[in-house]
Amino acid sequence: MIPRYQRILFWSLIGSILLMGAFLLRGCRQAHQRLTALNDATPIAAPTTSATEEVTLYLASDADATITPTRSEVALPQEPSLRARALLEHLLAQYALPASGHPLKSGPTVYDVFLLANPADAKAGQIAVVNLRGSFVDNHPSGVEAEQLTLNSIIGTLHAALPEVTEVRFLVDGQPHDTLAGHVALNRSYSLSDTTTRPTAPSEAATQP
Repeated sequence: MIPRYQRILFWSLIGSILLMGAFLLRGCRQAHQRLTALNDATPIAAPTTSATEEVTLYLASDADATITPTRSEVALPQEPSLRARALLEHLLAQYALPASGHPLKSGPTVYDVFLLANPADAKAGQIAVVNLRGSFVDNHPSGVEAEQLTLNSIIGTLHAALPEVTEVRFLVDGQPHDTLAGHVALNRSYSLSDTTTRPTAPSEAATQP
């Protein structure tokens, strides 16, 4: 006959095993529920991408000091201010490419573009205020020609894309700034116009032997 204390020990062990099994089963169910909840969670919708459209970029070339209108496919938002900012970011990014004819350092270039009514005459067209990043200005090559080419590139591109805008002004980090890189003024307004320039043809005298 099995002693009483052995029967008590046996059933105690059986009870402990069943209790541990119940805890393990409960833990497995909780883990399964957490994994299921993660898998069933509705994902955050990805931002809607804009369809690409053809725009005109006025690209500068240091080799012959020209501005050339060039067609390009770009995805742009519809809101005018965001559209202008994205367009200028795309334009200035072209100058960081290896084959650029007007090399500039890569990196963010424009904080914001604000489109404002002309306070002097509401019928005179809008004013674009381009807020450049200080890092872009600090890294821009110094020199009258290099600075003027960059500004003419921006002016021509805005003129082609935003016909309702007739004037552009510049800020740097939200503040007025004297020059782009020591020479060409940023503390004045510029009229938007077609800034296309072509190489100057050599004169007849210059071609004579």
